[in-house]
Amino acid sequence: MALFKVEICGVNTSKLPLLTEDEKKELFKEIKKGNEVAREKYIRGNLRLVLSILQRFSNSNENVDDLFQIGCIGLIKAVDNFDDTLNVKFSTYAVPMISGELKRYLRDNAAIRVSRSIKDIAYKAIYCKENIIKTTHREPTVVEIAKEIGVEPEDVVYALDAIQSPVSLYDPVYDQGGDTLYVMDQISDKKNKEEKWVENIVLNEALKGLSERERKIIDMRFFNGKTQMEIADEIGISQAQVSRLEKNALKAMKKYME
Repeated sequence: MALFKVEICGVNTSKLPLLTEDEKKELFKEIKKGNEVAREKYIRGNLRLVLSILQRFSNSNENVDDLFQIGCIGLIKAVDNFDDTLNVKFSTYAVPMISGELKRYLRDNAAIRVSRSIKDIAYKAIYCKENIIKTTHREPTVVEIAKEIGVEPEDVVYALDAIQSPVSLYDPVYDQGGDTLYVMDQISDKKNKEEKWVENIVLNEALKGLSERERKIIDMRFFNGKTQMEIADEIGISQAQVSRLEKNALKAMKKYME
């Protein structure tokens, strides 16, 4: 990552302004009054601080323009949250803020980056699968696909999994008549079904205020770890109705406990 370049994000780094301590103090007084011009000048006057911190990330393969923009976000956050009454220099406060923003960006990017070779295996596997379906009119096994493209079955599974887009638990999977069902509603909570989270906040009393059906749904959902679909099948109503009753019950319980 070259940091010697003069132009970064259209900014001529050799001509960045440098503020004196007195100028910083005066500008910050104006910033606290809501002066946007002073805020902009204060930010530009501290861009050299971002550049100096970028030196610490010189081993990164990320584009320097991207890192500079991320660093500027950290700088802006520092300006907007800095308290000048604490007798702390702005740079002392801003450095960890800018570094933290950059580290977060690099960590999150690393978590989702997929190598070219893995992508190639995944795309070959997808293409192969489509061809087999067209010719045989059936779904091929992973072993068949792996044999066809000349890799191990484990590599096919890993590659296909790696290119999948992350799914949020709050992504809607069904929406009709205002009864939205989310991904999280489809998941059975087996890990936490034995936890006693309700005993700490008088849940037993809150449960007494629910109807018999609502109590049953809450019990099945949070104590037995069942999905809304499983509950719907068991008590003979639609999943949308289960969702609505669950939300109403939780709302009533929350109101009781407030």
